[in-house]
Amino acid sequence: MASDRAYRFVQVDVFTDRAFGGNQLAVVFDAGDLSAMKMQEVAREMNLAETTFILASRRPDCVTRVRIFTPGREMPFAGHPTIGTAWVLARHGLVPGAAARFALDEEIGPVPVELEGDPRAPSFVWMDHRDATFEAEVRDRDGVAAALGLKADDLLPGAPVESGSTGNAFLYVPLRDAATVDRAVVDARRMEDVAPATAHIGIFVLAPDPDPKARRVYTRMFAPAHGVAEDPATGSASGALGAYLVRHRLVHADGDTRIVSEQGTKMKRQSFVHIALQARDGRSSKIRVGGAVVPVIDGTLRVPA
Repeated sequence: MASDRAYRFVQVDVFTDRAFGGNQLAVVFDAGDLSAMKMQEVAREMNLAETTFILASRRPDCVTRVRIFTPGREMPFAGHPTIGTAWVLARHGLVPGAAARFALDEEIGPVPVELEGDPRAPSFVWMDHRDATFEAEVRDRDGVAAALGLKADDLLPGAPVESGSTGNAFLYVPLRDAATVDRAVVDARRMEDVAPATAHIGIFVLAPDPDPKARRVYTRMFAPAHGVAEDPATGSASGALGAYLVRHRLVHADGDTRIVSEQGTKMKRQSFVHIALQARDGRSSKIRVGGAVVPVIDGTLRVPA
């Protein structure tokens, strides 16, 4: 009988400066001989929002290839896995020349990242996002509210329900306040009836700070289509979130703008996702999303041959 194969892995918490906060991520080293099926099985075993696998890059302009799996499927791109994996690569000496800026080869293409502090022990990691795109407004506000266990007047007046993307699409649903965000409970089938795209994309509920100059927003994200009941911190949603807030004048933004999204508090994994962008006339460019990373577990994974 063939013996099990052993792989080193680490687990980190992303978008937090303390252990047991933020969003958990497992990173598996030297995974080039694992099939996609085995990677999916490992992701189900880890049972975290995402698990990443480090492989040799397919591109000369990237330091490594990164494959990203939820318990239910492979993702072409995701935020906290990108930031967490970049931090792990830096801490374990896997970035040539200890560069502070480099790119990861993901299924979406090259994803640039930048380290703050010591490149061998970064204090913060930024990732670049594409410019955001948005789809038509979902007009059935009563139906959207009902699919969240809410009423139409729980939605933020004057702010549309619409999907947006900087690589992964999400449906952005603005609510009146943080307490309303915490009351939301998703009925996935009901939501698909009013917003069919949610059969494939996440549902992102948000409440901007009443003072637009605070540039803060309270959020939650549900991804039943991806096997994730709720995500503590969603970096891939946060680039388009920043652009959405600017687009609809829900934050005061002119020129260089920093926005902080608090996520995961309801599920007792408080996270702070930082968004940096250039704002002009309601449009956003040079979008970046960043956060801190904390190591938690260093171990050995055994995979049946």
